[in-house]
Amino acid sequence: MISNKLKKKLLDFRKARDWEKFHRPKDLALSIVLEAAELLEHFQWKTDNEIEEMLKDDLKKDISEEVADIAFYLTYLCHDLGLDLEKIAAEKLDKNNKKYPADKVRGSAKKYNQY
Repeated sequence: MISNKLKKKLLDFRKARDWEKFHRPKDLALSIVLEAAELLEHFQWKTDNEIEEMLKDDLKKDISEEVADIAFYLTYLCHDLGLDLEKIAAEKLDKNNKKYPADKVRGSAKKYNQY
C-alpha cells in the first residue's frame, strides 16, 4: 500500500501540473489497464525460465516502473472516489477467506463455484 506521505507527494505532483482535470475515474481506470498491459508485455511469450533470467537483469527495473505506474493510478482513483484502499482490500480478503476456505481449496485452481 502507498503511505500517506507518498500519497500526498503524488497528489501534490498532480496538482502542480494541473492534471486533475484529466484524471476522471474512467480515464484512471483505463490508465490502470493500459499500464497493466505494458507490464504484461514484459512476460508475453516467455517461459518460466526466461522470466527468471529476465528478472536478473535490467528488465526488472522496467517492470518495477510499470508496477509503480499502476500503483500511482490506483492511488489517484481511490483518492478521487473516496475509497480507503487498505480498508477495501482487507474487506475483500475477508470475503475471499469465506469464499475460498483453505481446507477445501488448498492446491486447487478451481473457481469458488467449482468445488
